[in-house]
Amino acid sequence: MCSVDFLAQEKIWFDKLRFDEAEKRFYEWMNGSSQQTQSSSSGADQGELVSRMKSLELENQSLHKVVDGLRAALSKLEGRVAVLEKFPASTTPQKSSAPVKEEEEEDDDDDDDLDLFGSDDDEEAEKLKEQRLKAYAEKKAKKPTLIAKSSILLDVKPWDDETDMVKLEECVRSVQADGLLWGTSKLVPVGYGIKKLQIACVVEDDKVGTDMLEEEITKFEDFVQSVDVAAFNKI
Repeated sequence: MCSVDFLAQEKIWFDKLRFDEAEKRFYEWMNGSSQQTQSSSSGADQGELVSRMKSLELENQSLHKVVDGLRAALSKLEGRVAVLEKFPASTTPQKSSAPVKEEEEEDDDDDDDLDLFGSDDDEEAEKLKEQRLKAYAEKKAKKPTLIAKSSILLDVKPWDDETDMVKLEECVRSVQADGLLWGTSKLVPVGYGIKKLQIACVVEDDKVGTDMLEEEITKFEDFVQSVDVAAFNKI
């Protein structure tokens, strides 16, 4: 056996250096790609953090605006309270009582001008007294008297959805009385196809009352089921 054949059969690794070099480069390449991955991952996390910080800054600015608005409203409210404390509500009735006071003074002046008890008992004094009494009575009669009035809104309900609402309204408006004036009206849905008549009127308190209206309207029992007072206001 020659030396060449001996070396061919010998199991010696002559390429170990090349393998070590290739293994070194492989691990260097792996470490480099891992660092790039970590770098890109950290960059994405940083971008998300910046986005969240911007969102928090915008939310903080919005909260600052809301707080500033609340402070301004509170400042206005404190100013109004301070004004009301300086000028209490007790001063208001004094203005409204002034005309009444002047009217009372006028009545007092009229009473002062009227001398009901003269010192003379002759005929001229009696005639003068009668004339003054007559003038005083005429003056009192000419003063206009205040008529108390009220505005009433009535809800007139029919029996069912087949009730003739036009005829029902005609029946309601047929109720006439001294001091009663009918106003506008409309149909308001109640449910299940039923509509109620809502009608307004103005009455003189001394002549017409809600009891009288309810009693007269419910007499039309073929059309009217019930009558309710929806609103009542003094005029």
